[in-house]
Amino acid sequence: MFGLGTLTRVIGEVRRDVAAAHARDPAARGAGSGEILTSWPGVQALLAHRVAHGLQGAGVPLVPRAMSMVARTWTGIEIHPAAQIGQGFFIDHGAGVVIGETAQIGDDVTLYQGVTLGGTGFQTGKRHPTLQDNVTVGAGAKLLGAIIVGHGAKIGANSVVINDVPPNTTVVGNPGHPVRVEGKRPEGPDTDWIHLPDPIADAINRLSARIAELEREVAELSGSERTAADVRPLRPVQGPSPAGG
Repeated sequence: MFGLGTLTRVIGEVRRDVAAAHARDPAARGAGSGEILTSWPGVQALLAHRVAHGLQGAGVPLVPRAMSMVARTWTGIEIHPAAQIGQGFFIDHGAGVVIGETAQIGDDVTLYQGVTLGGTGFQTGKRHPTLQDNVTVGAGAKLLGAIIVGHGAKIGANSVVINDVPPNTTVVGNPGHPVRVEGKRPEGPDTDWIHLPDPIADAINRLSARIAELEREVAELSGSERTAADVRPLRPVQGPSPAGG
């Protein structure tokens, strides 16, 4: 039943959620806990979910789904009451976030606006993603199906992920490609989406270099001079990482 013990647990979870907003949102610096509870839609949606999830577990009919729909209307964030969410969860901005019924989210996970933790069909049972601890998912990313995203993984903005992601791996692209960032473990809510590797651009660069090599060989065999093509870099990246390091 939804008793004193459940209420105490929900209050403790909400306190940690507010602390997560303070720690991971630069805009929250200097804001009090009351301001975050009343002005941060991600925190408000999560507060409603904590209560709705407790009521769902207690077998209360109708009310959990009604709370979910009200929270969706108020915040633009849809979280199914049955979704399992750990402590220290933070949704930044939050507009358009969808978290499905069988989704499981570990501790200290961060989602940005437009993220979908969705299913891939009409099957029943486990059909939504599992995110382990310390996962960060960039804006607009879509994680579909009963996949597992390992501890400390990082999903780039607008990626589409339909396969399991190993721990401490960065995934970018559509479909998502696992990559590494300078050989470092991407653990924690590091939001440097600008300097992520781009495997597609890297492949095109290699093809361009190979074509240039073949043109040079053909020019040498034919005895004619090769006219150099004007090649524009695909991904010029300048300046320091905004995440530091």
